[in-house]
Amino acid sequence: MHSNRNYSLQSSNSFNIKASCSHIYFPSTLAELQQLPELTADKTSSNTSDNNADSFYILGEGSNTLFVESQAPIIIQPKFTGIDIDEQDDHFVVTVGAAENWHKLVCFCLAQGIYGLENLALIPGSVGAAPVQNIGAYGVEFADFCQQVQWYEFASKTLHSLTKQDCRFAYRDSIFKQAHYNKGLITQVTFNFPKAWQANLTYAGLDTLAQNSTALEVMTQVIALRSRKLPDPKQLPNAGSFFKNPLVNQKVFAQLQQQYPKIPHYPQANGEVKLAAGWLIEQTGLKGFRHEAVGVHQQQALVLVNYGSDFGSDIISLAKYIQRQVVDKFSVLLTPEVRMVTQQGERSFSLLPDVNPIGDNSND
Repeated sequence: MHSNRNYSLQSSNSFNIKASCSHIYFPSTLAELQQLPELTADKTSSNTSDNNADSFYILGEGSNTLFVESQAPIIIQPKFTGIDIDEQDDHFVVTVGAAENWHKLVCFCLAQGIYGLENLALIPGSVGAAPVQNIGAYGVEFADFCQQVQWYEFASKTLHSLTKQDCRFAYRDSIFKQAHYNKGLITQVTFNFPKAWQANLTYAGLDTLAQNSTALEVMTQVIALRSRKLPDPKQLPNAGSFFKNPLVNQKVFAQLQQQYPKIPHYPQANGEVKLAAGWLIEQTGLKGFRHEAVGVHQQQALVLVNYGSDFGSDIISLAKYIQRQVVDKFSVLLTPEVRMVTQQGERSFSLLPDVNPIGDNSND
């Protein structure tokens, strides 16, 4: 199995943060997965919970990862590739290796006359990362077309086929972030695309298209919309949407709508209401805000950008400052969508009352 020691991760994260790891492994077969060292021990065990040598992180393309510290844990970066198409009478079954690029898959399917993913065009990252986050955009989610996920379990050293129901998909969530977290990794994803396709044009920005628009026209519009709003990470380092769109109950929403009649909102099937995190941030006056080498993008307030910092902690400080401003104005807490990684592995952060605020006079 291909591996490296003292590996630089700066080119492996779209924030372009300087970080390195002591070891990185690139498994591409089941046999190589079974050769991984015993760094995947149960973190609930008392003799491993504080052992940095046992800490690890599963990395895709790094488009949704922020290395908080200069030293990262051991990295496993799966390299399973390949795309297989099985055409049936009324649907296509497409099986894809976890290391394939997501946007390239969308384009490939479209070229083969397989439709459904066009609303998810230009989302950065690998196919294997898509089910973890249950990625979504413009009214479509990964779960809408998932048939099953091949998942390798570290403890038993075996592959499991998880159905869509097994994956427990929710808004930006799945079993891979919950019960299966760090207990294995995804090697392959299988999609089911009905041939009876109809364009999904319900989301703002696509509702201007004709109802008989082709999948290519939909994808072209999605790419145009994303390109206008979201900076290219290669030109301006970022990880796309930094925060999730918050969900609130009907009572909270009614109070917010009374005070802000034009607040964008999206009713959910369970009775909750989804708010637009970017709009909330923009209303605090932080759109285009910049503090030293990090800031909020001028076109999309949901995107945090790195203008030249080497330190993930600078992005964290900015994110906490944004959280504070939104809480103070709307009493709504924004939750990060980006995954934060320290030397001890992935960690979450919450709004802390003792956060040192970034001064408004640093806006330039």
